[in-house]
Amino acid sequence: MARIVLVMHRPLGAAFAACAEHVLGQKADLTIFDVAPDAEPAVLIDDLSQRLMQDTHEATLVLCDIFGATPFNIAKQALKRATEQGLTAHLITGTNLCMVLKALTDQQENPDKLSESVRQGALRGIVNADQAC
Repeated sequence: MARIVLVMHRPLGAAFAACAEHVLGQKADLTIFDVAPDAEPAVLIDDLSQRLMQDTHEATLVLCDIFGATPFNIAKQALKRATEQGLTAHLITGTNLCMVLKALTDQQENPDKLSESVRQGALRGIVNADQAC
């Protein structure tokens, strides 16, 4: 099963975890790495890299909120370090609750398939309700 890591602006990762627990009725198996507004990116890159390297045998899916924002840049640099040391990982941005739920309910050994499944889940979750009703 793949490890799921949320790297987001604080408190979004923790909020997604709480929502997932509410919807699924059980504690969400997520690693939360919320980034504070005054955080020092270099320190957080080191911290996240160490967390990711705790288990290089487990494929990892990292979900971020906004492409190009500080949490994304921290995740990208930490993943670069970790993949250089053997971690298999994917990074997806634009995370919404549908993606988090899809990742939790569709955890697969194959990180490529999981990454695409989560991306597709996000797209399916975007519905123009005016047209659907």
